Amino acid sequence: MEKLFKLKQNGTTVRTEIVAGLTTFMTMAYIIALNPSLLTNFDVGSPLWNAVFVATCLASFIGTACLAFAANKPFAMAPGMGLNSFFASVAASMAGIAGVSYLEGFQAALVIILVEGIIFLLLSVLNVREKIVHAIPLGIRIGVAPAIGLMLMNIGLGSNAGVYNAEGTPFYVMKDFFGALTAGSIKDQLGDAWPTMVLTVVTMFIGLFVIIALAHKKVKGSVLIGMLVASAVNWAGQAIFLKTNPFDLKGASWIPPVGDMVQNTFFKFNFSVLADIGWITVITIIITFCIIDMFDTIGTLIGTATRAGMVDENGNMPQMKQALISDAVGTVVGSATGTSTVTTFIESASGVEEGGRTGLTALTTAVLFLLALFLSPIAAIIPPAATSAALIYVGILMLAGLSKIDFTDVTQTVPVALMLLTMPVSGSIGHGIGLGLISYTVIMVFTGKGKKVPVLTYILSIIFLVKFFLAVKI
Repeated sequence: MEKLFKLKQNGTTVRTEIVAGLTTFMTMAYIIALNPSLLTNFDVGSPLWNAVFVATCLASFIGTACLAFAANKPFAMAPGMGLNSFFASVAASMAGIAGVSYLEGFQAALVIILVEGIIFLLLSVLNVREKIVHAIPLGIRIGVAPAIGLMLMNIGLGSNAGVYNAEGTPFYVMKDFFGALTAGSIKDQLGDAWPTMVLTVVTMFIGLFVIIALAHKKVKGSVLIGMLVASAVNWAGQAIFLKTNPFDLKGASWIPPVGDMVQNTFFKFNFSVLADIGWITVITIIITFCIIDMFDTIGTLIGTATRAGMVDENGNMPQMKQALISDAVGTVVGSATGTSTVTTFIESASGVEEGGRTGLTALTTAVLFLLALFLSPIAAIIPPAATSAALIYVGILMLAGLSKIDFTDVTQTVPVALMLLTMPVSGSIGHGIGLGLISYTVIMVFTGKGKKVPVLTYILSIIFLVKFFLAVKI
């Protein structure tokens, strides 16, 4: 282990790395069930849902394991949120335009993911993606971590709460439970779900305060312990107040539905549907996927590495090329098995906060994704509110990066402020970086410093401008 991952050199131990990997997995395990649900319109238990479930686990395992060995970094990969929703809408649109089934539209959309992955693999090998990273101004690179921190807090206090009304509309803790922005009585709107909301909020804040207390005392595994305490509180609340069995695994299968994946999505690329909708539209969609994925991945790697102290004085992360190649490999594997774009997850920050510093953390998470094929019923009993506590805590810690921003320099202040607002509101790291780049470039030009801006930075800013104002929807 020492020779492979250089544990002593990175100031860590096998135990610390394994705990960190387990923590990362627990904070992002939701993707195992949520990704197939989003890609199949919540058709849980269908052959396509089963196929995407297997693909999600396999692509996450291979992509993360590749990063562990190639880059020796403690980051984890899985099908990206936001990108999976976009994939589902593209698949549905393709099916409608071509007059075919959703499955055929899905298989056509997998071709787009395959092409995207191959493009990224070539760009990574040729160092083009790494040059793009270096073209992002230092101030923006420093500001990415705090912006991601706010995004994590927003996820933890919002969409990760797991509370829905009878129509399936999600309710958000800060907006709905505290009622500051909600018209009428949220209790009346929630109806029978009100006790669930209360239990969610209690679970979330107990977990958060336990993590804070343990971290203050420098207890190893504080995030993981806090999540387990929060889970126990939630399980007790379900049993005592909601009169439900939190450990009810009836109907859950312990046998991976590999057959459904082989039959429906494994190397099932449908090129005929792409021809029906037009290649110009297809190329536009590919470019859109590339832009979103590229900057989401770059932002996550920079932000998380900055928090872990893995960047040099210029804000650059060693082994960035290998990390980007691993990301591309994960995407190619995902397309071949049957899922949307694989990208580095911001939840990796939870493992980093537990002390994860090497690829052993990533390898631990990867192995757990593989085991999830057989143990998915167990992962399903971890309440979303428990993972929310971890996300909120890590988000708060990532705000510390703001201390490195020179707030007297408008070329840093404005881009960072826009990222702080954009990332949590839009849910996209890429969009935040895009607005940051555009604002930086405009300010530099109008303050007479345009010649100091690298040509590639101008190009990236123009690309984002085109994307924002000429985005094509199908």
